[in-house]
Amino acid sequence: MGRMVTVGVAQLGPIERRHGRRDAVARLLALMESAHARGCGLVVFPEAALTPFFPHWYMDDEAEIDSYFEREMPGPETRPLFERARSLGIGFYLGYCELDREGGRRRRFNTSILVERDGRMVGKYRKVHLPGHADHRPGRAYQNLEKRYFEPGNLGFPVWRAFGGVVGMCICNDRRWAETYRVMGLQGVEMILLGYNTPAVRVGGPAEAPHMAMFHHLLSCQAGAYQNATWVAAAAKAGTEEGVYQIGGSCIVTPAGEIVARALTDGDELVAADCDLDMGRNLKDTTFNFALHRRVEHYGLITQRAGVVPPEA
Repeated sequence: MGRMVTVGVAQLGPIERRHGRRDAVARLLALMESAHARGCGLVVFPEAALTPFFPHWYMDDEAEIDSYFEREMPGPETRPLFERARSLGIGFYLGYCELDREGGRRRRFNTSILVERDGRMVGKYRKVHLPGHADHRPGRAYQNLEKRYFEPGNLGFPVWRAFGGVVGMCICNDRRWAETYRVMGLQGVEMILLGYNTPAVRVGGPAEAPHMAMFHHLLSCQAGAYQNATWVAAAAKAGTEEGVYQIGGSCIVTPAGEIVARALTDGDELVAADCDLDMGRNLKDTTFNFALHRRVEHYGLITQRAGVVPPEA
């Protein structure tokens, strides 16, 4: 028997503007109770799990923008999550929008935290790869204003010893970037937790077939898991929220890249799997033995250049 942790991925259906934090937390608590009933030691909640995904619309009133952000964690409305986790002996990953004061100025981040079974916060991550745009683009079906409302994360991609293994975090668009997984892979990550809000229809570029959003989501999770021999547990906010349909597809992926659990709906739903943290050891020792096979002398462009520079004609 390896190092086992039963993980629950807690997908959320839409959260409307009229819904308050208490409504969202009540739904998270119900999913946490379901996870506990199924023997989970860890439950993964989505990105921005306490509010609608407000970057889909434009705001210029600072007080209105701030109303979607948490000034402390836990705060009065989120403390019940920590208390219930401690009483049940279950840990969790939670995505939320963070308002912080660093260097004497107000800063906004798209953030996730890792909480152990005793209710103790052991890790914080801030989303690095912000998609979309910062300017108002009226007339679109929806907007993606993460670059307006958030700063890029400033904590890098750390990992933590938790739940008997080595655990990392990322958020939504981060999962599309190979560097996200590899930086954590180089720290021996054994399980990556992520939350996401992903629209089914892309705006601002060529039209895609309806199935492609789900295809790319699963492709990213499976490739990142396999190429770094790590579990990936991904939780969606799904369904039609303020006019934007977001995919579900919450899933748990093995270090071999296989999906072992996947949500079937676009509403509140829990899927779970028994995850052996030793499962990736063979791949880490053979195919993806980084110390033996990586050739870092040839990878310089990855950190020296952000954009594409083709060779001269």
